[in-house]
Amino acid sequence: MRGAGRGVVAVVLAAVAVTGCKTELDKGADGSGSGNPGAGAQGKAGSALAAVDELTVKGRAPKTGYSRERFGTAWADTDSNSCDTRDDILKRDLKDVRYSDGKCKVASGSLAPDPYGGKDVTFKRGASRVDIDHLVALSDAWQKGAFKWDPSKRIALANDPLNLLAVDASPNRSKGDGDTATWLPPNKGYRCTYVAGQVAVKKKYGLWVTGAERDAMKKVLNTCPDQKLPTGGNSTAAPSRFHAR
Repeated sequence: MRGAGRGVVAVVLAAVAVTGCKTELDKGADGSGSGNPGAGAQGKAGSALAAVDELTVKGRAPKTGYSRERFGTAWADTDSNSCDTRDDILKRDLKDVRYSDGKCKVASGSLAPDPYGGKDVTFKRGASRVDIDHLVALSDAWQKGAFKWDPSKRIALANDPLNLLAVDASPNRSKGDGDTATWLPPNKGYRCTYVAGQVAVKKKYGLWVTGAERDAMKKVLNTCPDQKLPTGGNSTAAPSRFHAR
């Protein structure tokens, strides 16, 4: 009987050891034991998910001192192509574009579809339902590092094609200066692309994120871990001929 008892104990201990290993594997990256396999996802090199971990996490600074003028005159031609930034983005994002003067001032076109709402939207100059959105809102940028920048860097951010997108005015105006933690496009199919764009801009310009913002970014990008991090855009310093308060 004693020998049999020892055998039972050995089997139980072996089972506990195996169970213990499984429990450690099931824990989240923070050791919380949530068992959520997405909680610790890192993403492949070059992915937006991987880039989230490269962003600095800090609290939001006060909005004190912010104004649009801190980022220079709206739609400055910082790439020196003789077209203002707004027309550059309309040309890039609209379909069936028509011009009122040569190949610069956009007279009409269509968003087909609008990335934020998923519906087709007509653009007509002077009666437009199309906005040019800053993916990272300028007020949000101000509160997460831009208040310390040289004016030329703020002007560059405000006019960088990497940070700009033609969208339907209605959902865009519900966004305000929200970050990923407080606003996402109603069109769920565009959310991965949208968040990847915000990550790219914040990484390029060295803007920080709040803890809640980082977590919200990861929650979206965990559903698309191979989403590429966008690159490109303009220099992070505007030409010296441009000025801001």
